[in-house]
Amino acid sequence: MNDLIAKAAIDHRLAEIITPVIEDLGFELVRVRLMGGKTHLLQIMAERPEGGIEVDECATISSAVSAILDVEDPITDTYTLEVSSPGIDRPLTRLKDFETFEGYEVKLETTDLIDGRKRFKGVLAGVDGDEVLINLDEGTVGLKFDWISDAKLVLTDELIKEMLKARKAAGTLNENDFDEIETEGSEED
Repeated sequence: MNDLIAKAAIDHRLAEIITPVIEDLGFELVRVRLMGGKTHLLQIMAERPEGGIEVDECATISSAVSAILDVEDPITDTYTLEVSSPGIDRPLTRLKDFETFEGYEVKLETTDLIDGRKRFKGVLAGVDGDEVLINLDEGTVGLKFDWISDAKLVLTDELIKEMLKARKAAGTLNENDFDEIETEGSEED
């Protein structure tokens, strides 16, 4: 089965090393990427099984992953480790993600041409076996999960509203923690 969590061979090796550590802490690996540049960046996205992650939890994962990577030493070059949440316009890397975010707008890319195209943008219509269903202007299309090379949610006002509502319901968002925003002309004279 296609694995959108890790694409390159080094990403697969890193996922093998860090997945048990992340799962032992009670989280799931969403994506791992080692990106080049002057200094390599090892980007790890994780979340709780029910979704969401807090900054202090990212720090806990970072410490645990750093320790195992120091022992295993799979990266020969200098790198920076970044542990984060998948974000609101998150990548969809597991079949279950396509079920969880049914009804939201998504951009998908396939490895090969499907009916003359590789890019699809529409509303997720769930999963049927190993197929991801997407509502397009021309109708609902089923794409085998193995055909998908990249997928992410499209940032929309509806998505932001729903994510904020979910965080508030989960108790991870407290509106009293935010200062009032003052804009020019908002002061009373």
